[in-house]
Amino acid sequence: MGLSTDEFNAIKHKEAYHSYEHRKYILEAIRYVDKVIPETDWDQKIKDVQNYDIDIFVMGDDWKGQFDFLKPYCEVVYLPRTNGISTTQIKEDLK
Repeated sequence: MGLSTDEFNAIKHKEAYHSYEHRKYILEAIRYVDKVIPETDWDQKIKDVQNYDIDIFVMGDDWKGQFDFLKPYCEVVYLPRTNGISTTQIKEDLK
């Protein structure tokens, strides 16, 4: 599973509620997660798919089509978002 580092989030002008290390710890606790790959730049996805022998790349369907460039390397799946769940809204509610 790819996970943006705090430094990469800053480049993307995003801020996570938890630190990279805490988010990594949470993801590693999920039994279906084999490995957490630190995402440090925009251009590493193809290399990661090849280096880690990734079969399926999954993103939310709000990104539909944006990762189709990976299709020559792996299956690309866009899953529907869960209605009523928004990290942006959660952050707003916590303020």
